[in-house]
Amino acid sequence: MDYKASDALLDLQYFGEFGGVNPSISDSSTYTFLSAKTMFDTFEGNTEGCYLYSRHSSPSNLYLGEALAALEGTETANVTASGMGAITAVILQLCSSGDHLVSSRTIYGGTYAFMKNFLKRFNIEVSFVDITNPEAVQGAIRENTRMIYCESVSNPLLEVADIPNLAQLAEAHGMPLVVDNTFSPLSLAPARLGAHIVIHSLTKFINGTSDTVAGAVCGTKEFCLALKDVNDGAGMLLGSTLDSLRAASILKNMRTLHLRMKKHSENALFLARQFEKDGLRVVYPGLPSHPGHERMKALMVPEYGFGGILTLDAGNLERANSLMELMQRENLGYLAVSLGFYKTLFSAPGTSTSSEIPEEEQKQMGLSDGLIRFSIGLDNDIDRTYQKMRRCMETLEILPVQHA
Repeated sequence: MDYKASDALLDLQYFGEFGGVNPSISDSSTYTFLSAKTMFDTFEGNTEGCYLYSRHSSPSNLYLGEALAALEGTETANVTASGMGAITAVILQLCSSGDHLVSSRTIYGGTYAFMKNFLKRFNIEVSFVDITNPEAVQGAIRENTRMIYCESVSNPLLEVADIPNLAQLAEAHGMPLVVDNTFSPLSLAPARLGAHIVIHSLTKFINGTSDTVAGAVCGTKEFCLALKDVNDGAGMLLGSTLDSLRAASILKNMRTLHLRMKKHSENALFLARQFEKDGLRVVYPGLPSHPGHERMKALMVPEYGFGGILTLDAGNLERANSLMELMQRENLGYLAVSLGFYKTLFSAPGTSTSSEIPEEEQKQMGLSDGLIRFSIGLDNDIDRTYQKMRRCMETLEILPVQHA
């Protein structure tokens, strides 16, 4: 692939107000003008480089947006106060009363709840389909369908979307393909594969320190400006504005994203291989046993690997909970939601991040109650981590004791 996001990020160079190597943080909610006419023109969007009010725009947020656009290879990007702030703004910008959208059936629980429960208030319908089945996606499209939505690697079942084919299908019907790429920054570049809008929860891998909640919308200048329109932009009027201090913090953390993603992926692949050898039911796109393995290989940027997320089935919820509690006591990570932290995070999606999905629907999509989602950390000695995890499983009789 000619485009390298890590190089594009490296080539971004900003000077601070006093020559600092980090851009200065605009710690102001409002900005002054030397003339009333310039204020009026700025409010109307007719001036460039002028700032009016930080809910509209701020230098710190624009710096981060430019870095995210470089990461995804889009014309520009808007940042938001959360991933859900990005998702909801995009959907409400594209869909109005009487419209319809097609979505993957396996998506983040908050996104599912918004689509399934909240959009009814706006008379917007959603069809949830197996996004890996082209016929199912095609069959769900109607005359009033306004977008196709999916996650590049789905939460929590790790299904791999065929982004080029989905993009072609969307274009054939005159609508955008919107892809949430939170699980696979750098590993997959949806915009380069044909996606029209790319969404991120910056809270996760991109920030990487589990201290900030933020989101992003990467797309064309036309669409991102429409989101920020003071009269009818969903991003502007819903108020999902990211704080400047947090934007500056995320921008600094992005500089190590390429190093972190390589290590997350390396560690996750090692553990997935070991646990599969042990006879456990492991789902990880880097394993040949994964249904989307060949697709991921064909679409990914190899040096960043298959990502830092894997799932493991402990058999039932009681065993899953016992294992997670024991691993936490053994300092192997945290029993916590989210992902992308330097320590491993684990949770049972059926009772946490996907709990918004009714139990019957969880079963239909293959989300068992014993499933544990692991966000694998940056452990330097991953074999030591494996041995300690295995001993936890032996203690709980999930695996037989391994004799020397």
